[in-house]
Amino acid sequence: MTTNLQTGPVPGGRTAPPALEVRGLVKHYPGVKALDGVDLVVHQNEVLGLAGENGAGKSTLLKALVGLVRPDAGEIWVRGERVRLRSVVDAANHGLGMVFQEQSLVPNLTAAENIVLGSEGPGVRRGIYHWRTMRRLAQEQLDKIGSHIDPLARTDSLSFADRQMVEIAKVLRIEERTSHPPVIILDEPTSVLESKEIETLFTQVRRLREFASVVFVSHRLDEVLDVCDRVAVLRGGRSVGEVPAAGAAPAELHRMMIGSTGSDDHYHDGLAERSEEPGRPRLVVRGLSGRTFRDVDLEVRAGEIVGIVGVHGSGREDLCRALFGAEATTAGEVQLDGERLDLSGTRAACAAGIGYVPAERKTEGMVGPMSVADNMTLTKQQARCSGPLVRPRKQATLVDTWIERLSIRTPHRGTAIQRLSGGNQQKVVLARWLVSGDVRLLLLDHPTRGLDIGARSEVYRLMRELAGSGVATVLLADSLEEAIGMSDRIVVMSDGRATTEIAAPSGGKPTPLDLVKEMV
Repeated sequence: MTTNLQTGPVPGGRTAPPALEVRGLVKHYPGVKALDGVDLVVHQNEVLGLAGENGAGKSTLLKALVGLVRPDAGEIWVRGERVRLRSVVDAANHGLGMVFQEQSLVPNLTAAENIVLGSEGPGVRRGIYHWRTMRRLAQEQLDKIGSHIDPLARTDSLSFADRQMVEIAKVLRIEERTSHPPVIILDEPTSVLESKEIETLFTQVRRLREFASVVFVSHRLDEVLDVCDRVAVLRGGRSVGEVPAAGAAPAELHRMMIGSTGSDDHYHDGLAERSEEPGRPRLVVRGLSGRTFRDVDLEVRAGEIVGIVGVHGSGREDLCRALFGAEATTAGEVQLDGERLDLSGTRAACAAGIGYVPAERKTEGMVGPMSVADNMTLTKQQARCSGPLVRPRKQATLVDTWIERLSIRTPHRGTAIQRLSGGNQQKVVLARWLVSGDVRLLLLDHPTRGLDIGARSEVYRLMRELAGSGVATVLLADSLEEAIGMSDRIVVMSDGRATTEIAAPSGGKPTPLDLVKEMV
């Protein structure tokens, strides 16, 4: 059964089969060939990076490796044994565990319950939870990653970043579930983490290498090269090559991903080329206060992109939600084009011409089982209706126009949005606010989170086009470099207050270090 297996060195000069091997994996969906004969090898005690554009097949491959997707053809081998993975539990029993990009925690359970879920061991005796033992088991995993989260805190009370740390602690429980050296899959684990938390995670990944193998997936190519030993690249559902991480450059990986050369610095260009200066103040915020922010003053002009930066807990996310009517305010006033804005709810915000792209796309930004067309016209019903009736032909024409304009890769407008890649889902969410042509203010909360280089570039291009047409934009960027590259002005928030404003000077823009100094 194990003929022709690739092997790697182990202590003592012996050789051992790979920790994980994929041979010719194929997976079809209606109208889409997600995997087209993928080959992959992960050696024991190795960190393998996996790179590729959105839609390259990474998510389908990872789901197949943890039993969530059954391939149509091909083989999966674990430590020299061919396996059939029919469920997540089956994969865990073979030592395969995964931290999902889209979080898989149960929100109304505690962090401790989520961490030990399915592997409670002594934490449950005769069907009764022993909370002291549960807390100890969870704390052991949290300590590994240097987290100070209270194990008894309800998961839905934690920030996105803290929930990500709980996800990582949860998957580390696989060490207690199997006697085999585990294979840990990390799917975009750093997407919402601050630099200090990322370094903590990288320290943990390097520790894992001592007794496990790791598959590390990130669209941040510098991170992939920093923490991995090798990098394998997928394109169009196929394996297109691999490179040693040492000595490789992001541009080389980018070329392999898209088949041409490119740079990750494209957000630094374009804004300075706008022919007109931003117009009159469109958004005026005075003394706005809410649950996590207070006395915020802010102005955004028509045609201007204003970035808001700050550490987790600075209040910037809740401020953005409050401007869309999704978060209660306790004091202050907001004006849009000189008229007082109704912040009583999201319906009023939509009617006023405000668009909002949330950070948690799959839970707040889209309805997964609904079609691309229905998601795109969800908040602008009049764009597809004549009177009280939906006009299918009118909707089809409108949706097809935006699918073509934004280069949305979908088999059909009727395809469920959950079947699209992350980048194409995000473009549908953005298009939702553009179909009626009446958006005046666009609130973007990490609009490029989890997107590859090509998809990010398209989002940046669209932001510039909207700014050129007079749309005012508030940007909560995915990185400080992105905030600097895309913003006309940057507002720094700290402890719930807008403490500093930095304009983009003619002689150059602020550096990330400049912003960090202001943020802390």
